Amino acid sequence: MSADLHCTRRWLLNAGGAALLANAVPTPAARAQAAGAAEPRAEPQERAGQAAISAMSGTLADYVTQTLNRPLPDAVLATTKLHVLDTLAAMVSGSRLKPGALAIRYIESLGGAPQATVVGTQIVTSSVNAAFANGMMAHADETDDTHPLGPFHVGCGVVSAALATGELSNATGTDILRSVALGYDVGARFLMSLGGTRHNPSCMTNTIATAATAAAMLRLDARQVRHVFSYAGQQASGMGYWDRDIEHIEKAFDFGGMGARNGVTAATLVAIGCTATDDPFSGAINILSVLGNKPAPEALVAELGTRFEVMNATLKKWSVGMPLQSVLDSTFELLANRAVRAANIKSIVVEISSTDTHIVDNNPNPDLCAQHLVALMIADRGVSFASVHDAARMQDPKVTAIRRRVQVVPSSELAGANPPHQAVITIKTLDGKSFENRTTAVRGLAQNPMDETEVSAKALDLMGPVLGAARCKQLIEAVNELERFGPIAGLRPLLQA
Repeated sequence: MSADLHCTRRWLLNAGGAALLANAVPTPAARAQAAGAAEPRAEPQERAGQAAISAMSGTLADYVTQTLNRPLPDAVLATTKLHVLDTLAAMVSGSRLKPGALAIRYIESLGGAPQATVVGTQIVTSSVNAAFANGMMAHADETDDTHPLGPFHVGCGVVSAALATGELSNATGTDILRSVALGYDVGARFLMSLGGTRHNPSCMTNTIATAATAAAMLRLDARQVRHVFSYAGQQASGMGYWDRDIEHIEKAFDFGGMGARNGVTAATLVAIGCTATDDPFSGAINILSVLGNKPAPEALVAELGTRFEVMNATLKKWSVGMPLQSVLDSTFELLANRAVRAANIKSIVVEISSTDTHIVDNNPNPDLCAQHLVALMIADRGVSFASVHDAARMQDPKVTAIRRRVQVVPSSELAGANPPHQAVITIKTLDGKSFENRTTAVRGLAQNPMDETEVSAKALDLMGPVLGAARCKQLIEAVNELERFGPIAGLRPLLQA
C-alpha cells in the first residue's frame, strides 16, 4: 500500500468513517458503530418533524446505492469513457490557464490530508479540495462537455467528484465509469424535474449531480443518500451574472469548482456521520419547490436504468464556447472550397442565435470571440487549442485584416432552432461569388457524435504540452481501457506534472 493511500485509510479510521471504503463496514448498524454513536439513531418514521419519504425519493436513493453494482450497457460504457477522457484533457490543459492556476494556488495554500490528486500538479490534498481544484481546471475555458438541457456543463463536476472520492475510497476504473454515468443521469433529470428555474443551470445542477456521484462512490446507504441530497440542496445556487467576468475565473468556479466541491462536501459530511432531512424532495418546502418554476418530481426517476443521459451529452470538437462550435464547423466546411482564401474574401456574415450574440460578439477572450475565431481559422486554415487561446493572435495583422470583414448578425429564427446553437456563415468573394454553409447539428452532438479517434486526438492536443506526448498517450490508453483498471489512484503518476 502506498504512503498516500495509507494516510487516506488512517484518516477514515480515525474519523470513524471506515465504511467509506468499499465493503469495509457493509451494514448501516456497523456504520453507526464505527461513527461512535452513543445510541442507535431513530429510523426515519420515528423522528419527530420529518415528512413521510416519497416513493420518488426512495426510488432515487435506492438507484444511487446500487450504482457500483450495476453494469452499464456497452454503448453507454464506451460513451462514458469518452467523456471521462475529454474532461481529464480539459483539466490538464486548464491547469495551465489562469483560472486553473489560481485554483491550484488557492488549494496549495490550504493544505489538507493527502487523499486525492490535483491534476497537472504534484499536490495531493483532501478530497473536497481536489474536487474543487479539478473542477475549476476542467472549466478553465470552454473545452469541456455540455448537456443540451439548460444547457449545463456536466463532466467538469461529476468527473472531478468521481476522481476525488474514488481515490478516497480506493475505487476501481469501473466504479468511476458507473458513478460518472450516474451523475449525468441525475443532473439531467434534476433539471427536467424543476420545470424551469430562475437560477443558472450549470451552477446549480452540478451540485446535485456531483452529490449523487460522490454518494455512490462512497457506497452510502439509501438513507444516507437522501441526507447527501439534503446537504446538496442547501448548497445549490447560481446567478447568471457570471458572463460579466471577462477573465472566465468566476465562471470556472460557478460551473466547475463550486459544484464539485459542494457535492463531495455533502457526501463526505454524511459519510462521517452527519445527519440531515430524511427527504429533501418532499414536504411543503423542498429542493424542487424552492428552485423550480413548475416542479415535476416524477421526472427525477423517469426511465432510470433505461435512458442514459450521457448519451445525450455533447462533446466539443473545438476548444471554444458552445455557441461557437457551429460557427467553426461551418467555416471549416467552407474552407474546402478553393475560392475561399483570405486574399479573395470581400465579406463574411456570421448569423447566430440572438440569445448567443451577447456572449460571442467581439468578446475580449480569444476562445469566445466569433469575429476573431472565424478570421483565425481562415488565416491558419484550421485551429488548435494553442491557437484559440493565444491572446497575442488577436493583434496579428494577418488575422485582424480578415476580422475587419467579419460581421456577426443576431438571428431570431436561429434562437428558436432545434438543436440549439446553429449558425449560418456566408462568405462573399471579390470575384462576385457567394458561399454559404449552415451547421444544424454540430460535431459532438448526440445526433452527430465524435468517435474515439477524434476524442483521443483532441485529448493529445490539449494534454501533450503539459504531460508530454508519451505520457499523454499512456493516459489515453488507460482511460480507453478504464473498466479494466484497478485502484484509480494508479492513474496518479499519469495525471501529475
